[in-house]
Amino acid sequence: MPEVPAEPGLVVEEPGTGFCGAVIRCEAGTVTLEDRFGKHRVFPLEPRGFLLEGRVVTLVRPAAAPVRPSRTASGSVAVPGARARVARAGRIYVEGRHDAELVEKVWGDDLRVEGVVVEYLEGVDDLPSVVEEFAPGPDARLGVLVDHLVPGSKEWRIAESVTSEHALVVGHPYIDVWEAVKPSSLGIDAWPRVPRGQDWKTGVCRALGWPENTGAAWQHILSRVRSYKDLEPQLLGRVEELIDFVTAPE
Repeated sequence: MPEVPAEPGLVVEEPGTGFCGAVIRCEAGTVTLEDRFGKHRVFPLEPRGFLLEGRVVTLVRPAAAPVRPSRTASGSVAVPGARARVARAGRIYVEGRHDAELVEKVWGDDLRVEGVVVEYLEGVDDLPSVVEEFAPGPDARLGVLVDHLVPGSKEWRIAESVTSEHALVVGHPYIDVWEAVKPSSLGIDAWPRVPRGQDWKTGVCRALGWPENTGAAWQHILSRVRSYKDLEPQLLGRVEELIDFVTAPE
């Protein structure tokens, strides 16, 4: 009965449930697996508890964890000992505080290396005046991330009015950045539909049986985001696009 260290990335099967996935975390007495759909399951580290390439094995905690991750939360190669770069004149604006906190959690290391500062707007209605005051140019590009940017919407028209050679506005299709977190990362089947006329965040809390405290709900959601793997591709691509835009050399 071989003992096998539960190293991240090791693919095993738990025979009792048939759940097959890669090790993403091994803590005292438990191992967390992620299947190919992004679903997470936690299992106890029991003797003869797993199958590895059809063989019964006992998973054990690795002897020593790496000193530092080889990749950042965004999936970029980590730069050991890198210092934050002096902030660029260019900026990335996001629509609200929750957007800014999510971007910081996943892309914070990358942004500091690149010297990119992220600020939030508290909505897009004032975006034209914000862009005019910022006065984007060749040495100070401006990138903006907007929620629910769909053709024909108010947000779409505002974005079209301010986009220029040195100002890029992109967006994701979600009503709020909460929806950009994969439901599987939160242990839910899907984000609930909230009837028109209701506050969306309050409606989500109500439908999921959470206390109707949107601040506390957001902190719970944010705590379940560990890397880019917990986010939907529609958000990932847009943030990467903005970072490339504001850091691109002339």
